[in-house]
Amino acid sequence: MRAVRLVRLGKPLEDAEIALPEIGPSEVLVRVAACGICHSDAHYRAGISPTDPLPMTLGHEVAGRVETVGAEVDHVSPGHRVYVQYLVTCGCCDFCLGGHAQFCAKGQMIGKHRDGGYAEFIKVPSRNVFVLPDEIPFEVGAVMMCSSATALHALQKARLNSGDSIAIFGFGGLGFSALRLSRAFGCQEIYVVDLNPAKLASIAALGGVPIDATTGSPVQQIREATGGKGVDVSIELVGSAITMEQAVRCLGILGRAALVGLTAESISLLPYTELINKEAEIIRVSDHLAAELPSLMEFARDGKLRFPKGTLRFVDLNAGQINSSLNAVVNSTDHIRTVIVPELHNRKALRADSI
Repeated sequence: MRAVRLVRLGKPLEDAEIALPEIGPSEVLVRVAACGICHSDAHYRAGISPTDPLPMTLGHEVAGRVETVGAEVDHVSPGHRVYVQYLVTCGCCDFCLGGHAQFCAKGQMIGKHRDGGYAEFIKVPSRNVFVLPDEIPFEVGAVMMCSSATALHALQKARLNSGDSIAIFGFGGLGFSALRLSRAFGCQEIYVVDLNPAKLASIAALGGVPIDATTGSPVQQIREATGGKGVDVSIELVGSAITMEQAVRCLGILGRAALVGLTAESISLLPYTELINKEAEIIRVSDHLAAELPSLMEFARDGKLRFPKGTLRFVDLNAGQINSSLNAVVNSTDHIRTVIVPELHNRKALRADSI
């Protein structure tokens, strides 16, 4: 089968022909219909985040059709439309049983520790495969598996309530979903911080208040917009010490800052004035949970989480196109997500602008 693989760290991905995976009794072989390109994939390619073993097929935002199932699998059958949860866990350790499966000691991430969806087929454990509702296109189902799912987990961890005000730092795939989901949660004051002029121009049309970080301190702008109070919740999606500090400093009394972005930098805060005196919280967010995915799908089915035309961009299963897309992700492009659609040239139309 065709695949696009990371062969050497810091080097472009390469086209490859590899053997079709053989599945075990509790596994499922999925024919990939769509696979999102995530900023994490750019980190893996660059060697910023360890990827082992090599060569590795990247890609953890996957949706497709079931090709074959193992003898012990009974909840999906060949032909079923499915989406794939990217955390492969043991299912029996204390973390898995306690509702914190993202910390499973034996956990593996698809596309980082085991082959992912930059390929025609992917092999996954059956408990990682869920039926994708017919109303949701493959392309949308795929990108929801990381950016939307992690955004939902962060908002729930931050205890976002109807009527709360929120500041979102970064308007990429996660920021887009965080804005949409905040509206679904009943938030009216949604401030979105970014640097990209095209992204800033689109925020208002999607129900948010754009905060241009190039024109002055986002913290000051948010405080002015809230009459000096600050926001109830902030969510940091950039992965920068500066924006993490800003996410805390823009909080009001009893505010909660959810930190999602990844960075190796340390942050500096004043314990009393910026945290203790306001009883503000810093909440750490890691991945998401399989148990949250059904409610995420309902947001999409109800039309509360939509990807309008132009937010998704499509490429074929081709190393050149995928490497160019990863470069664009690093440079903060205008569209929300790029999606790999194998055999794109054979398909007449995509439905991603319909939901």
